[in-house]
Amino acid sequence: MLSSHSATSVPTSSSPPPPRTVTSDPRQVNMETYWREVQSIEEEQEGEEEEEERKSMDEVELEEAWLTEAGLSSLVVGSSSTESPPVAEAVLSTLTRQQAATVKKRLDNYNETLRKRNRQPIRDVRDIFTDPDGDSAGHCPFPTQSHPESPPRRYHTTTKTIRRNTNRGRSTLPMFVFEDQLPEDPSSPAPTPSPSSPNTYSSPVSQLRCADWLLRDTPYSEGVAEHKQGGTCRDCVCFHGDENSELQFAPVSPSHGLTCADDLSSRDLTRLGFISHIELSTFLQALGVQTKRTRPPHSRTRDGGVFGVSLNSLLDNDRKKFPGVKVPVFFQKLLSFLEQNGLQTEGILRVPGSAAKLKFLRRELDRCWSIFDWTEVRPVDAAGLLKLFIRELPTPLLTHTHLSTFCSVLGVSSEVHQVQALQLLLLLLPETHRNTLRALLVFLRKVVSHQDQNRMSLWNVSMVMAPNLFTHRNRGKKLSITKQRDEMEEAVGGAHLIGLMIRHQDLLWTVPNFLLAQVRQVNQASSQRKFNLSRTTSRLLRRKNEKNDRNQVSELCEGVIRVHAPLHTKVSMAIQLDELTTAKDVTTRFESETSPAQYLYEVGGNIYERRLQPDCCLLDVYRVNPHCDWLIKP
Repeated sequence: MLSSHSATSVPTSSSPPPPRTVTSDPRQVNMETYWREVQSIEEEQEGEEEEEERKSMDEVELEEAWLTEAGLSSLVVGSSSTESPPVAEAVLSTLTRQQAATVKKRLDNYNETLRKRNRQPIRDVRDIFTDPDGDSAGHCPFPTQSHPESPPRRYHTTTKTIRRNTNRGRSTLPMFVFEDQLPEDPSSPAPTPSPSSPNTYSSPVSQLRCADWLLRDTPYSEGVAEHKQGGTCRDCVCFHGDENSELQFAPVSPSHGLTCADDLSSRDLTRLGFISHIELSTFLQALGVQTKRTRPPHSRTRDGGVFGVSLNSLLDNDRKKFPGVKVPVFFQKLLSFLEQNGLQTEGILRVPGSAAKLKFLRRELDRCWSIFDWTEVRPVDAAGLLKLFIRELPTPLLTHTHLSTFCSVLGVSSEVHQVQALQLLLLLLPETHRNTLRALLVFLRKVVSHQDQNRMSLWNVSMVMAPNLFTHRNRGKKLSITKQRDEMEEAVGGAHLIGLMIRHQDLLWTVPNFLLAQVRQVNQASSQRKFNLSRTTSRLLRRKNEKNDRNQVSELCEGVIRVHAPLHTKVSMAIQLDELTTAKDVTTRFESETSPAQYLYEVGGNIYERRLQPDCCLLDVYRVNPHCDWLIKP
């Protein structure tokens, strides 16, 4: 895919070529921008130790790491995982045929490698993929009509909704584009972004397409079978732009509400990561894309200051003063300064600051950034500090674990499938990294929206950020012409990925419908297996629960749910539902002029906790999770 860029002229060393006085080729200008950025990085890092060369993982390490990230660590020899076997079995029981085939292939390879090394596997793959009840893992993964015994409820025991006829029509699904809003005062905790917030980005693209794949009940890997025969799938046909425009995909909200990663509890996110990991591998394999992985280098981290300190350490310190903050306060302050002072600065991010000045500013900020005076800082120096902060992270923003997979996404031929793969990949990032990347992408989009003043187009911004987000590995080394050409192709590829993330960030943080359905199934299966319930026992208990539910419901009028609001004067309220009742309708009844923003949550049943978006239909939420409780809180 990148071969079309290989004709770009190559410098004779790792330093950039001499600046040309006149050029009319935009791509040549951008490559010069890239090499200037590389030179700037090398000047700032002059005298520092070179990073150790990253070595490839052997087959056992590779498969062990893959199985662990898939929630199947109990199948790994010598594992000390805290995840219990029922969780691994629950994950396996919810997989589609293709997902199960991917796991089986990985496990076969792992066991075969162990046998070659005269080590005994924990379990034979035939035992793992045999269901004692005769229900194969390859069956349809979404039997939403069966419900195991509901776990103990955390709130009022009579909370219950009434089943309604599910065969009803709905109007056209709402479509919206949303943008995160960082706090005006970056020293305060970052509020949780709401998908319903208005989009202030002036998009340079000429087309906007609804990403209806978010609504499907089938995984992405199930829809790309045509690619194996060299054909074109439905998404490739439906979602493509003409030669003179770029597409921007907009998230489409299902009737039971759009779900973002931030809307789910940490336990649900962990299980979402297991399924996303398996689906991403299955999806890329179906598209014929191979992934490789290297052993993470030893990270050098610092205990104090802000540069070279892990994001988790920064957040731990920030939360002592600002509980609940999700993005390091220093990073928020830096972005806020640039938004206020640098968006209209010509060449912002591209024009380098003084290396000596950056070293001085770094020392001062490391010493005591909380009382640092920003009034004398130039925007170009602040931009340099931003890039320096990203490069100095002990664990890269995109993480050592996933950097190579990001590069593998470039092997996907269709942009729509690249976006789908990025969506799955970003859901795998640790929460701190995902939230920090999200704040960065919002800022970069604002830079692009001011390109008439700052001369920084989407491609310019992407090329400048590429060597900062995708670690520049060959600094200070003399490279052959072939290796230089490879590095330039990697630079162009990295810039392409950054451009996709900036342009499509509205939907990259959303959870596709099929993933959320599989998480619900994992929770159901895990709850059932935790108590070692057979199918017969589960069926009997379900009938008993339904009988008890009918007795409880008789205390309420038909179509009424009880909503709990422990932080309000009214701690609970019975609410009559109809076909159009939304979460916003319910929270409005508890709001007052002085109350902070409140959300409605579904708690328990087949989800641990999920924040509902204001536009979601509560009857549809109930149909998906009939045993949940309803809770209002910030």
